[in-house]
Amino acid sequence: MIHRKCKLILCACAAVLTMLAAGCGSSSDSVKSTSQDKPKLVDTIKSRGELVIGTATGYPPYIFLDTSKPGKVYAGLDIMLAQKVADKLGVKLKVQDMVFQALLSSLSSNKVDLAIGGINPTDERRKTFDFSDVYLVSHNRMIIRKADADTYKTIADFKGQTIGVQKSSTQENVAQTEMPDSKVASLAHVPDAVLELTQGKVAGVIAEDVVAQQYLMMNSDLMMLDITFQKDKKESAICVNKGNEDLLAVLNEVIKEEKANGDMDKFLDESDKLAVGLAKQ
Repeated sequence: MIHRKCKLILCACAAVLTMLAAGCGSSSDSVKSTSQDKPKLVDTIKSRGELVIGTATGYPPYIFLDTSKPGKVYAGLDIMLAQKVADKLGVKLKVQDMVFQALLSSLSSNKVDLAIGGINPTDERRKTFDFSDVYLVSHNRMIIRKADADTYKTIADFKGQTIGVQKSSTQENVAQTEMPDSKVASLAHVPDAVLELTQGKVAGVIAEDVVAQQYLMMNSDLMMLDITFQKDKKESAICVNKGNEDLLAVLNEVIKEEKANGDMDKFLDESDKLAVGLAKQ
């Protein structure tokens, strides 16, 4: 009798353990299934039929408006690259234009699929976002008025003076960290900072050389100062939310192709010429 009771107890325990194991397995499978059921961003983009990008105009040759055409027509290196990505995905390109400081917040809130606009993949930004391979490397430079060439020759000469930069840009960080004795005027767009310079409201403007060169060609009263910042190199990459390796793979594939076939250089050259031509109209 005792032996029989022991067997019954053991069988009951085994049944309970089996149920618990099944329950745990079911929970795990449920979580796994939920994760697997989440649509990948590339699939979502293809289903939607359009790639939505966030960018900030007024930053030639990367991104600017082609005012020679009716309506709001976007132009520039970044638009050409983004169009190639859209073509690779077989969808239309939709552009959301905003101020630069709103780009990353719009991305994190999933209002856009990616952010592009000469964005530097800094270590701080990499904590929150993923970046494509670098598609363009430039260098930070200082723009001044030619009339001030004898006054400003070194960084130390700007002590007590105001420096114009684009808000939330890496150039803003350069001014704040490498020019502690100068004041920093952070403005929404680079053209705003350059306008302040031409009006004598700031002593200089920090911009990457491919952008600075545009304003030198547009305004013969400006020049690029021959000084080198500690954070000299400025890289540009496309920014995406973490966990979207599928889209990241497509971006890197397109960047690799466009570099290999020479189109990236053509994009930059064509954007330079168009921006300068528009400025002379």
